[in-house]
Amino acid sequence: MTRLWNEPENFADEMTDGFARANARWVRRVSGGVTRSTRAEEPTVSVVIGGGSGHYPAVGGLVGHGLAHGAAMGNLFASPSARQVESVARASEQGKGVLLSYGNYAGDVLHFTEAQDKLRADGIDCRTVTVTDDIFSAPAGEQEKRRGIAGDLTVFKAAGAAAAAGYDMDGVERAAILANDRTRTMGVAFTGCTLPGAAEPLFTVPEGRMAIGLGIHGEPGIDEVDIPSADGLAELFIERLLDSAEIPDGVSVEGARVVPILNGLGSVKNEELYVVFDRIATLLEDAGAVIVDPHVGEFCTSFDMAGVSLTLLWLDDELETLWRAPADTPAFRTGSVDTSAQVERDAIDDSVAEEVIPDASDESRRAAAVVVTALEAIVSVIDVNAEELGRIDAIAGDGDHGIGMKRGSHAALTAARSSHSNGAGAQSVLASAADEWSNRAGGTSGAIWAVILRTVGERLGNTAPVTAAAVADGLDGASTAVMDFGKAKVGDKTMVDALVPFAETLRQRVGSGDTLAVAWSAASTAAQDAADGTADMMPGMGRARSHGDKALGVADPGAVSLAMIAAAIKDVLPATSGL
Repeated sequence: MTRLWNEPENFADEMTDGFARANARWVRRVSGGVTRSTRAEEPTVSVVIGGGSGHYPAVGGLVGHGLAHGAAMGNLFASPSARQVESVARASEQGKGVLLSYGNYAGDVLHFTEAQDKLRADGIDCRTVTVTDDIFSAPAGEQEKRRGIAGDLTVFKAAGAAAAAGYDMDGVERAAILANDRTRTMGVAFTGCTLPGAAEPLFTVPEGRMAIGLGIHGEPGIDEVDIPSADGLAELFIERLLDSAEIPDGVSVEGARVVPILNGLGSVKNEELYVVFDRIATLLEDAGAVIVDPHVGEFCTSFDMAGVSLTLLWLDDELETLWRAPADTPAFRTGSVDTSAQVERDAIDDSVAEEVIPDASDESRRAAAVVVTALEAIVSVIDVNAEELGRIDAIAGDGDHGIGMKRGSHAALTAARSSHSNGAGAQSVLASAADEWSNRAGGTSGAIWAVILRTVGERLGNTAPVTAAAVADGLDGASTAVMDFGKAKVGDKTMVDALVPFAETLRQRVGSGDTLAVAWSAASTAAQDAADGTADMMPGMGRARSHGDKALGVADPGAVSLAMIAAAIKDVLPATSGL
């Protein structure tokens, strides 16, 4: 278990602060993560990586010469927010654009894409290469749907080495894509991991059994088998990874040059890994492959998970040159790095600009007070239920939903109170709350709640009359915006399954003449019924998608939390609004 922590919701921030202070030779702290403490004298493409915390040395430990220029570091097992990614990218940009690279998870895709759009709008050439190495998360013919796990090292290394060698943006992007196309990973676990402050692990494996096809966010495995011997585990890895469907196009195992990376996920000792690797090396050589520069150790962990993964990078001449190129980071060092052309970074100003409060009508300011009261109710219900939300999220996901919702709702309330005290109207208060919810929560839920709050605010405005119809129109627009943003639809077993019936019922009841309080009560009931109904659904999106029937019988945590929030707001509306 994780033993050392203060407040669980502050763990990621405090860890990042300590990491930066301990590794000032390589990195410096910026808002959202870390960036290199030095820069090249000549302009270069910058490689910015990112992901949730809890995987050290990924991602912060891979920042340094020959690898990444910066790392956006999210909450525990949750993607960094768009603001975090943008902040790190701007701090790391060195004149020739930014390549973003990260594991292929829904929250990361949403936030990194939003940051990419903002960078491009300012004229910065920004590209993205997602890592999709996990062979168990989607079929061989659908690699674009796969998750990124320990294979992120090969992609980040190829991109970082290409940038250090002077490649232009097209070349760095091409090298990263090539490395991803030629990387495959399989993982197993003997026990789950335990998040800071949690009493139980995110999942358990029966005594004597081993989960296969696990993720790195505490997701349970896709299958279970009896624990094999060390040789038996090596044979399982090689059998699956040398399956003809998993060999990259254009590669013949006989005579192929391959980099094996045997990765411990948190509590498996290096001595154990070496026993397994001995057999892996023999099996690869017996298959006719030539082993190049193997690595054994911890490269992408999952807190204290007892697990192992094997990554194979199938080389060509260019990839071998990039893989062998020097690198010097806090956690990954190879070759001899020439730092003579590196200079100290100038001070980085990543302060947040003071909020500008647009003019607002008295009526909109009164509505803003209702928003603050509603957010207070949200914080209260999430605080009480955060542990339960994490528990149900852990069954087929990664267990971070409760922590993320708690961080996001508290930040949103603080921002809303500040804006309201400065005389802001409803739209401005909701926009401030949206920005901070997204920034502090990260992950898919953080991005989506930001969309909901921001869209409702846009429909209410700062000067227009605030009516029940305007609120219903705002939530109806938010429902559409969330589906457009996250691409989920009703039936995918996501928050959308509760949000759509809530918004539809609210619109219908307000349209029939009900007051907002009465209509909201009916909509809240519809949301709760819909959230309960997700228990019988198979997941169509998100991390739970890979786990199939493990998600059956358990309601979607995003839908559950939305229904909780709807009920909490219902209880404060009669006392705060005469709409």
